[in-house]
Amino acid sequence: MTLWEALLLGFVQGATEFLPVSSSGHLVVGQALLGLEISGVRFEVAVHVATLISVLVIYRTRLRDLLGGVIRGDPAARRYLGLLALATAPAAFLGVFYGTAIKALFENPLVPATAFLVTGSILWSTRWIRGGQAVRQLGARGAIFIGLAQAFALVPGISRSGSTVAMALWLGVAPVEAAAFSFLMAIPTIGGAALLQLSDLSSGDPSLSTAALVAGSVVAAVTGVVAIRAFVALLARRAFYRFGIYCWVLGVAFLIYLLV
Repeated sequence: MTLWEALLLGFVQGATEFLPVSSSGHLVVGQALLGLEISGVRFEVAVHVATLISVLVIYRTRLRDLLGGVIRGDPAARRYLGLLALATAPAAFLGVFYGTAIKALFENPLVPATAFLVTGSILWSTRWIRGGQAVRQLGARGAIFIGLAQAFALVPGISRSGSTVAMALWLGVAPVEAAAFSFLMAIPTIGGAALLQLSDLSSGDPSLSTAALVAGSVVAAVTGVVAIRAFVALLARRAFYRFGIYCWVLGVAFLIYLLV
């Protein structure tokens, strides 16, 4: 991997991790178009941790208040943290017990190509959600449904942010709060995935230089911050569903590329 390829893949990861278009699917597409076969998980872990930093930067005040409330024994803070844990459980279960099967999905580029079409349909469905009827609080049942949506997004090409926010919107959660819950869910999800891959770091590609690793990570972190802010702004304007068109076009184009 060259420095420029690392910068490009870092940008793709940072932008697509939080925009509702599937970062995992885009990385498969990017590697296929660039003709890259990245062995090991060092680069993948590095750019994912970088995007985790993006969430910590954007939601630092909310995280501080949440953790402070938990320490002080605030019932509302403890309840919210419990909902985040409940929503994280389905993906954590699949990651721990079916991690090998999930990794195998990344070996077949037809999987994300087809999954992009599914993501597009999920996003487009939010067009018919009526505005002005958002509930104020998310309950345990809603957290489980959002968690199941996140677990479904372990399939490359299914957007994590797209599926979780779409589910939250269908449950009646206000758009900005739906985004916040989705991104806060990403902290244990991304962090846990990185921890599960720590044992594989020694098997990284020797051709992957430290400069490429650092450059890709920095670009992913900076791009992630911009992507989160853009996502929340578009969600507030109820333009979320329009990303569905992009996913449909990308899915069809990649299918044609693979088949031709």
